Amino acid sequence: MSLTTGADHRFLRVLTPSSERSQIAAWAGGKGRNLHTLSTSGFHVPDWAVLGLDVFAAFCRGNRLDERLANLLDDGWDTQAGQVADEIARLIGTAPLGEGVAAAIARAYRQVGGGPVAVRSSGAEEDGSHHSFAGQFDSFLNVSGLDEVTAHVRRCWASGFSERSLRYRALRGLPPDTGGVAVIVQRMVAAERSGVLFTAEPATGRTDRYVVSAVHGLGEGLVSGAVDADTVVLDAGTGEVLSTVIGEKRERHVAGTGPGCAVAPVADEDRIAPALTAEDLARLHGVGVRATALHGAPQDIEWAIADGTVWVVQCRPVTTPPPTADSAQAPEGELRIWDNSNIIESFSGVVSPLTYSFAADTYAKVYDGYARALGVRGRRLREVQEWTPHLLGYIHGRVYYNLHHWYRMVRLAPLYPLNRRVLEKALGVAESISDETADSLHPFTPRAGLRGAMSRLARTVVFTGRFLTVGRSVETFHRDFSRAYAVFNEVDYDALHGDETYRRFRRLQRQLIEQWGPMQVLDAAILLSVGLLALLTRAWLPQAPEWFVWAAAAPGGDIESAEPARKLAELAEQSRADAEVRHLLEHTPDTDAYRALHEAGHTAFLAAVDAYIADYGYRSPDELKLEVPDLRENPAALFTLLRDAPADTTTGGGGDRGREADAYLDEHLRGPRRWLYERVRAKARAVLADRERLRFCRTRAFGAAKRMLRALGRDLARMGAVDAWDDVFMLRLEEVRGAYEGMIAHTELKELASLRRRRLADDAALHPPSRFTTRGAPYWSGNLERAGWSSAAPARSGARELRGTPCGPGIAEGPAVVTDTPHDIGGGILLTYRTDPGWVAALPSAAALVVERGSPLTHVAVVARELGIPTVVQVKDATTEIRTGSLLRVDGAAGTVTVLADPPDDGTTGSPDTPRTEIHL
Repeated sequence: MSLTTGADHRFLRVLTPSSERSQIAAWAGGKGRNLHTLSTSGFHVPDWAVLGLDVFAAFCRGNRLDERLANLLDDGWDTQAGQVADEIARLIGTAPLGEGVAAAIARAYRQVGGGPVAVRSSGAEEDGSHHSFAGQFDSFLNVSGLDEVTAHVRRCWASGFSERSLRYRALRGLPPDTGGVAVIVQRMVAAERSGVLFTAEPATGRTDRYVVSAVHGLGEGLVSGAVDADTVVLDAGTGEVLSTVIGEKRERHVAGTGPGCAVAPVADEDRIAPALTAEDLARLHGVGVRATALHGAPQDIEWAIADGTVWVVQCRPVTTPPPTADSAQAPEGELRIWDNSNIIESFSGVVSPLTYSFAADTYAKVYDGYARALGVRGRRLREVQEWTPHLLGYIHGRVYYNLHHWYRMVRLAPLYPLNRRVLEKALGVAESISDETADSLHPFTPRAGLRGAMSRLARTVVFTGRFLTVGRSVETFHRDFSRAYAVFNEVDYDALHGDETYRRFRRLQRQLIEQWGPMQVLDAAILLSVGLLALLTRAWLPQAPEWFVWAAAAPGGDIESAEPARKLAELAEQSRADAEVRHLLEHTPDTDAYRALHEAGHTAFLAAVDAYIADYGYRSPDELKLEVPDLRENPAALFTLLRDAPADTTTGGGGDRGREADAYLDEHLRGPRRWLYERVRAKARAVLADRERLRFCRTRAFGAAKRMLRALGRDLARMGAVDAWDDVFMLRLEEVRGAYEGMIAHTELKELASLRRRRLADDAALHPPSRFTTRGAPYWSGNLERAGWSSAAPARSGARELRGTPCGPGIAEGPAVVTDTPHDIGGGILLTYRTDPGWVAALPSAAALVVERGSPLTHVAVVARELGIPTVVQVKDATTEIRTGSLLRVDGAAGTVTVLADPPDDGTTGSPDTPRTEIHL
């Protein structure tokens, strides 16, 4: 039995909200992991630091307690729990700390600013979904001074082996080995009111209602049972108050003069009145909805209200009894995790059934081809084909990753443990799946023994060959794609008969899309090379800033995805060189600009516009949504961008970012390590550059398909199969095929289109969670209601500083432009819920970029780094908390967005508080 897992690490960990997620998962314990998830997801959490599990391990190792604790926890520990606990507490309380451990405690105390703090245990297994260990480990409030903090850290360590903790383990058949105890040091909040919020009814397990308990002062009175609290039951979907019970609330617990709490009386008028206002309950309901959506399961949330802010102190899964016959039945069946991280870059908001079904069909074909390229055949290929058609889900009109299938896809390549972690970073998912779940996910039934080992070896050999030659493969693919694309792009599909257009569409799928499968080795190569680069950085450059890996891996040079931004800047300069052209652009509506320029005789400038549209017309906002017109069909958006482009079009910042990374490496890494680091870095930069080239190919392939499917819509309208040509977007791809292949009656299509159009309009009013889980059939058994799907708009919390993932270093101050369209930025700070590759052209107009969803590897983030634009991604609730006109300070290296001043409340800002959802048809 080992009580000191990780004790051989070179330094003792003091973990904070800015620590890497993998470090938190390994060393912070259950409470610490939950605090990190909350902090990085935008919840208000009092400042905290965690003494990692390795600090306790080092304490034991330094005093040679390992063997003594192991002996005490040998046979008979469960029958002598009291004596064992007392002896362990004595050993931990009297053993010397050692210089390193003492320094770590002091560092943690400084990290939260000193003063009164809470000192809380965070067991390795605590706050789990199966065993919460609630109340088994100790927490201490209002602890001040380093000596007192140190003494209470010892008491937290000892509580991991307390009599009640040992008996808890014995009753559940768990071993006595705790895996260690981390300790949280957290700033105390001078709570005016405190309590607990359950996002499922604790007594029954019902998930259609929330239960709030509230007291005046600190929550210790509620937790200890000393104060009779108010209890409010809320409707989980709407937040409506279903019932209220006013407790006596005779006392309030407040901070005392020493560790612990003092008790003060509550005024008579406060005792008989509800502790919480309607506004408080609405804000708590919003916290509950967000926390449940974040974790994908009901949560037990400890909260405190101080100075108008709802602080989340702790959050753990609700431990409830099995549902009774009269309670809402918990769904059964396959567990699915739905996450829209990254995919929202391609398919934002409500998308049409045709867009979703075309995308799902494309993903299925591509990843089937990827498996074949790695040598998967026979029964195993048939198993892969069972899940590749379901990589994407369609929930209330939104596209989500069916996340478990993506882990299966990643496992086709070698080094799965590393690649799945990088996948999570690349997708920007808010929460990792457990190691146990990850280990259970396979692309096909694994073979045991020698046959299984040989199969894995063969796949690894094939992958290695493709990995080493991926650059040449991309060149060959790009050449063949460009040749085939030119054929498809030079056709007027509206002039063809519908049958001919349909045949060419099927040919496009075969020649441009189904050939894409082997190229997915490139994505696997990105995961592997960037993952190795991150590992080397962590090992050899442990003090490197968080943005460093992304800057070091940045492709550099003239990446193809940045080309539209550069060409647009040149076009803007050309417009400024002619005063009449500039005047027309500034004083003519965008929809009329092309005609006005033509009538004024500016043929040379229009030729440049036409050339831009011919080369980059498919690269426009929402370019992969078939229902959204691109610049070829509607060039008005291009004139908006030209009018908005800044006069200073120099974009040399990308080189500066590369030079910053080079300078850091020159200072901190030399010799053979530097040589190896540069080899891995070169591979990462090369594959990322190739990825940008292929993404531009994807844009063109979807653009060609968009033209064909729009022509088919007009053909169906001429035949009377649909009422209007754009009804084609309300059909699924298989229904369009059915119309031309004789598999569906044409009389069905009008009713289907009408029904789905109404359904999408209703779906557009819902506020979707970014991540949630379902069991069994997703739309049934209350799955989506539990996940937080509702029409209630999120409420502002009043936060003045938001944190995200540092992506592009640099500092910028300016007015916020909160938008869901890349127009009219005017040098402000572009703040949006999500981006897509079509936003690239607008980047030169932005002083900084803040994205609520996304990851450092999204296309716009990569290009923003190349252009030297300070960038922060994964900023939770950015579009809810910040309004257009707010004066912001963005620090791209620290990952912070600070509100310096609010906009004037004169009704002139005109920007949505939350991103609007539109159906473009």
